[in-house]
Amino acid sequence: MPDEIIRNLSVHGLRYSYRILPQPSPRTDPVIVLGGALQGMYGWPQMDEHLGARAPVITADLPGMGGADPLAPGTGDHILHAAVTAIIDDLGVPRVNLFGFSYGASIAFGCAQQNPGRIARLVLGGVPAHISESQRSHWGRAVDRLAAGDLEGLATLTAEALMCLDPDRTVHRRELARRYVRRSFLHVLTHSPHAAQSLRRALDHCPDFSGGLSGVPAMVFAGEHDTVTSPERQRAFAATIEGSRFLTISESDHWVVLERPDDVADLAARFFSDLPLEAAPALWPLATLPRPRAAARVLPRTGG
Repeated sequence: MPDEIIRNLSVHGLRYSYRILPQPSPRTDPVIVLGGALQGMYGWPQMDEHLGARAPVITADLPGMGGADPLAPGTGDHILHAAVTAIIDDLGVPRVNLFGFSYGASIAFGCAQQNPGRIARLVLGGVPAHISESQRSHWGRAVDRLAAGDLEGLATLTAEALMCLDPDRTVHRRELARRYVRRSFLHVLTHSPHAAQSLRRALDHCPDFSGGLSGVPAMVFAGEHDTVTSPERQRAFAATIEGSRFLTISESDHWVVLERPDDVADLAARFFSDLPLEAAPALWPLATLPRPRAAARVLPRTGG
């Protein structure tokens, strides 16, 4: 596979960068991958493997993430939308496939709403379509550990707050994912000069998933035990996107991209390549949402 390319850009005076994994013989439009608030350009190796065989893969340290310049408190999402649009312009392509997960789902959705003609296909996962005040309060107490210098406690509480710890619900590789998330938070908080500021901004962020969307082929997926925003609420959000598909991935929670990384990457590769989703493993139910707020037709389980 060709060597990666790093390109530097700026938007509204903020410096940031993106990474391209080229594909000399692409079979679909380039794929831009947007992740969580602390997830930068090197957080998606499974996407490189599955999507890189079909298309150029682009990941980024957007403003406020990784090595990019920090975002000031209260900064609107318009800067992040502009940053993604600038990447598309810099690539010199008319359209891209866009994958957004968790915090990145709100950025991807906003970009698709603003520039539907630039988005060939849209995949959104772990969509935080509804965050309760009790959740925000709990996360706020975790972030308050920063003031006491308790990074270990912050990493542990934050990781557990984003996971389903109910022993009666089966989550694939749950303990492995919990340890990985905890270590990742601790690493970023220790090594990134503005990670704490980014974490506080994410906590205060109220993503807007209203307004619907049409004209962009879209798919929304959720872990069946997602406790950040329930699959039912994510399904209701998906119904505001005309003609979208909605599905759950079995034995996973909000961190489905860690617990079932190959399934998520395979699913995205299928959708971005216009291949049948029904043959993908670990997916049920699979529904087509014909128009905004229309009743969904549930297809039978396929795969094991």
